[in-house]
Amino acid sequence: MAKASMERLFDGADWDFATIQRIHNACERIALDELGLDVYPNQIEIITAEQMLDVYSSIGMPLFYKHWSFGKHFAHHEAFYRKGLRGLAYEIVINSSPCISYLMEENTATMQALVVAHAAFGHNHFFKNNYLFKLWTDAEGILDYLNFAKGYIARCEERYGHAAVERTLDAAHALMSHGVHRYAGKKTLDLRDEERRERERREYDERIFNDLWRTVPVAKGKKAPDLDLEHRRSLTGLPQENILYFLEKMAPRMKPWQREILRIVRHVAQYFYPQSQTKVMNEGTATYVHYRIMTRLHELGGIGDGDFLEFLKSHTNVVFQPSFNDPRFSGFNPYAIGFAMMQDIERIVTKPKDEDRQWFPDIAGTGDAMAVLRDLWANYRDESFVSQFLSPHLMRKMRMFHLTDDPEEEEGLLVAAIHDERGYRRIRRELARQYDVGWIDPHIEIVDVDLAGDRRLMLKHTVLNGGLLEDIDAKRVLQHLADLWSYDVLLQEVDRSGSVLRDHLVHPRPSAIAA
Repeated sequence: MAKASMERLFDGADWDFATIQRIHNACERIALDELGLDVYPNQIEIITAEQMLDVYSSIGMPLFYKHWSFGKHFAHHEAFYRKGLRGLAYEIVINSSPCISYLMEENTATMQALVVAHAAFGHNHFFKNNYLFKLWTDAEGILDYLNFAKGYIARCEERYGHAAVERTLDAAHALMSHGVHRYAGKKTLDLRDEERRERERREYDERIFNDLWRTVPVAKGKKAPDLDLEHRRSLTGLPQENILYFLEKMAPRMKPWQREILRIVRHVAQYFYPQSQTKVMNEGTATYVHYRIMTRLHELGGIGDGDFLEFLKSHTNVVFQPSFNDPRFSGFNPYAIGFAMMQDIERIVTKPKDEDRQWFPDIAGTGDAMAVLRDLWANYRDESFVSQFLSPHLMRKMRMFHLTDDPEEEEGLLVAAIHDERGYRRIRRELARQYDVGWIDPHIEIVDVDLAGDRRLMLKHTVLNGGLLEDIDAKRVLQHLADLWSYDVLLQEVDRSGSVLRDHLVHPRPSAIAA
């Protein structure tokens, strides 16, 4: 049988748009026909280094409202780039339909092939098929929604002034990480419909007032009904960990346009929520896919030996993992550990050892690596992926161990897990925790509001593993919360038994946002 081949896609480093089209088509045939990927339609755009810096500054979104912080980020990134102290990403990809991949015009033809394989097919497949992205993002509507948000905030600036809008955005951005729903509701997000719903909300707000606050005394000395805790919670939907959602619905003095800005910011936060939980899997998938596609292009003659060596040099840099005693070590490189796990799973599926059959009986020796990987890419996030599929073989290869430093223990540093069966399980469990948002993000929720008294908003931070909030940062964020709420805010940090460890009480500033 004659060996399959294809025409050379390019010669040398130069490229034009016809070259990009040939590269895309060749990668697409391998991705769809050989790897069985399922992707959104692709839209590839070529941008300059300055445009890439601009995309960096606006958190990677092609259409976004204006805010001073984006200009600050742009100046920071540009200064470091111009001084040669940092490089730029070869690409940025947007989780949308069509899936938009931004490629740097400075890239060589080989690098353009690499980033097309990585972004337009690796990330694209993961975005479309992973359950978290299906649950929490609306790829069909995100671009239209961003366009609506940009226009809405620009109109607010014209009508209410830049300073007022900026103060509201500052506060919303400070609370952005606490503006997501962490558990799925019954309703699927439809961003295309948000513009129409905004008009309906505005008309509704112009007709009525918030009925909740009729129970609150307005005149001094007026007796208010005594509402017990359960009644207050039923009226306000407490406890609530989505702080921006609560403020949008319940803040007593906030204007309708401010509520809409909070809604925009929390929709953007929700859009990014799956990405924070799938960094290892997402980058590991894209790196594995680009490695398979580029290797196959070389086998078929689409790229030459020199091009393949250029690719391997870049790929090796991307997956480089410093050892624990290297001055450059700052944790696990998500590209490195993700790619290593994908390759290790391929080995377990196709060439298992007895140890692999014991640890992974469901996949060891099944033979079809891509079928197994596609299933994992669709149904897991970082925490569950690491906790179930990090193998003893890979732990030994990457020389993993678990080191504890408990200040309450006299021994000081302690090697708590080594390379035995008990140690493997502990290493895997402890590493998986590093990707569990329930473990690494502070668990803060609104638990009560004093409807019948001074309207104080009460929050609780349940402290895990002794990790209290940094005092200065906590007070700065709470100040933004108090300004949006317009009344006092009290945050209590409690341990698992409910004992109060520390209080933070903040008053709204005289020029409160919602005044």
